[in-house]
Amino acid sequence: MVENSDNSPVAPTRTLWRNARLLTLADEAQGLALIEHGAIAVEDGRIVFAGPLSDLPTTFPDADKIIDVEGRVITPGLIDCHTHLIFGGDRAMEFEMRLEGATYEEVARAGGGIVSSVKATNALSVDGLVKAALPRVDTLLAEGVSTLEIKSGYGLSIEGELNMLRAARAIDKIRPVRVVTSFLGAHATPVEYRGRNGDYITDVVLPAMDLAHAEGLVDAVDGFCEGIAFSVADMRRVFDHATSFGLPVKLHAEQLSNLGGAAMAASYGALSADHLEYLDAEGAAAMAASGTVAVLLPGAFYAINETQKPPVQLLRDAGVRIAIATDCNPGTSPLTSLLLTMNMSATLFRLTVEECIAGATREAARALGLLAETGTLEAGKSADFAIWDIQRPAELVYRIGFNPLHSNVFRGQQL
Repeated sequence: MVENSDNSPVAPTRTLWRNARLLTLADEAQGLALIEHGAIAVEDGRIVFAGPLSDLPTTFPDADKIIDVEGRVITPGLIDCHTHLIFGGDRAMEFEMRLEGATYEEVARAGGGIVSSVKATNALSVDGLVKAALPRVDTLLAEGVSTLEIKSGYGLSIEGELNMLRAARAIDKIRPVRVVTSFLGAHATPVEYRGRNGDYITDVVLPAMDLAHAEGLVDAVDGFCEGIAFSVADMRRVFDHATSFGLPVKLHAEQLSNLGGAAMAASYGALSADHLEYLDAEGAAAMAASGTVAVLLPGAFYAINETQKPPVQLLRDAGVRIAIATDCNPGTSPLTSLLLTMNMSATLFRLTVEECIAGATREAARALGLLAETGTLEAGKSADFAIWDIQRPAELVYRIGFNPLHSNVFRGQQL
């Protein structure tokens, strides 16, 4: 029993969704764990029962509200576990230039590349960053997304990185979505520090992390480990600092080459290693041993016209869990559809329907360290789920440019 501000008791809010086909994605179950003639009972925003209606406990009191789902499919709320969706401006100009044959150097000389995103991002206030991001957030929410990871990384200055994280926290308060923040100060080296990665880490990354942690802005620490970004040694410095605060880590690794970043991240017990196109068997084994989730990002693979696919069968054989995400960003994955991401994961990377749906729910929650809270339809978890106008689960994966969402439920509230 909860209480009003005047200390008088308030009866719990109880809602029952019935006549549903549930894809519970329960961790110990097989496949998608489909339950016909199912029901979900929710009390004060948390699931108290998810299973066959015939098994609904008699101890569950009469619901305040009963919703007939009319045979629709219910999945856990979708989770986009890797995004850079807070940024200023866009990169449409360089997209057009590349189509016309411009080289990377020519794009950079014209003011394109990450430098343009940094400039446009730092030109905005926190309110301006929120305003710019909301259309992207709302597009994802309209597809059944209930949880978003949002990274910094386009500030590349102490205040710029903090403002991006402040904007992410603001979105959590003004939209019905759970936002998880990742500090990505080690994303790129700004022009004034070119060739001096160590100095940039000392002068900007570590002090910004200190302030972000003190302000309660950071849930995890990320980095870009690549020849054009930061070395394994650089990232060890960043991760050592993160672990001194007890912050979990994750890493952009093996996207363009194999530097051993995934294995290094796994040695820190990383939540995830992301991209992974050039991952080798040693890296996969290290990830499996540490429980580090592989986050595959087909939007980036598609947008930069990559040819090296992530080693999906190697990940399967090693027993590495696989999540998928949009990688929404202005330069290399201007993608704001997790449904399209599922289709891309199937068509480009040959993931199965089960892997795609689990990758955007249960495994995405695992990649954020949130599996105890969300990602499956199980008693005790937050009542985050999506109701779909579909007949077969495969419809969520095979359709292109079509959104079959009927309604979204977040923390027990139907939106």
